[in-house]
Amino acid sequence: MKSLNVEICDVTLRDGEQTPGVSFSCPEKVEIATKLDEIGIEVIEAGFPAVSANEKQCVKTIANLGLDARICGFSRAREPDIQAAIDCGVDMVSIFIPTSELHVRVKFKKPREQVLEDSLGMIDYARDHGVAVRFAAEDASRTDLPFLKEVYSRAAERGAVLLSFADTVGCLIPSEMQRMMAELVSSVDRPFCAHCHNDMGCAVANTITAAEAGAFQLHTTVNGIGERAGNTSLEELLVALRMKKGIDRYDLSHLKELSKMVEKYSGITLPRNKPVTGDLAFSHESGIHIAAILDDPATYEYFPPDLVGGERHFILGKHTGKKALEFVVAAMGCQLSEKQVCKVLDLVKNHSEQKCNVTPEVLRKLIKKAKESTP
Repeated sequence: MKSLNVEICDVTLRDGEQTPGVSFSCPEKVEIATKLDEIGIEVIEAGFPAVSANEKQCVKTIANLGLDARICGFSRAREPDIQAAIDCGVDMVSIFIPTSELHVRVKFKKPREQVLEDSLGMIDYARDHGVAVRFAAEDASRTDLPFLKEVYSRAAERGAVLLSFADTVGCLIPSEMQRMMAELVSSVDRPFCAHCHNDMGCAVANTITAAEAGAFQLHTTVNGIGERAGNTSLEELLVALRMKKGIDRYDLSHLKELSKMVEKYSGITLPRNKPVTGDLAFSHESGIHIAAILDDPATYEYFPPDLVGGERHFILGKHTGKKALEFVVAAMGCQLSEKQVCKVLDLVKNHSEQKCNVTPEVLRKLIKKAKESTP
């Protein structure tokens, strides 16, 4: 596979916090930022300083932690917003403007060329205060390419060091992302960013496709949280980059811990079958599968659970086989005869078919029952 030149900008503390009903405390933001830094994430978008005095203080606190990651503040193309970010001591300010005709018409009610012209001076303002600028086009995916190229070209001329492409409503599929990103990368001499939302479930795929088309900075959130259906999942993207592109500079062993941390602090419960960090991500019930895994885990696991800080679990139920049951029973320190194993297996299947979980406590009761009824 073609190697990629990419870095990660995690936006959990800004876009992730824009999930309806989510609000992180400052200590929680610090803990999340510190763990992102331990993983090796290059850029952390710490927040939107102009939102409130507390938000500004949180961003300033993170900027002063001395992390290896560069710290970014989010800003509208307004001088007070940018000044608030500058006051926090961030390394970079992300200035965004809407670029699609729909967004400009609804939000500004004036020509989008005028919106662009007014915003370019804000790049000068930030740079004059010693802060690097990432210039972001909101709703870029629904903006016609000629105007989008003009936006990025003029931002680059004013000194923006990064140009961000936002699929704000998650309307693209990978083939569309490839076409648009490749066109932009070949037209404007600046590193591009891919900021994808997940409204049609394509965020991770679109982000990988954008990277293959030449995008440099890839935006993510932990657990894929964010507005509506969320953003590109950090853990899913990092595993894909490791497994398919050989990018191994990130310490993925922290992913499960970070995922659980954000689940707790956000109040957004993960689906049990969430890829990479869900409770069932490395859980197996099928007897055929478990029998093979006991010989070689790679038969039914593309990557090992310890890579991401997870654990393998064998679940007993309707589809359990004899070999799996023998393994689980032995791990519990129990010894059963051949007849007793078969009896326990029948009891396990019957219990599971009543839509009841076979917990360790239940299994002990079934083993006792089997021993009492089978010599």
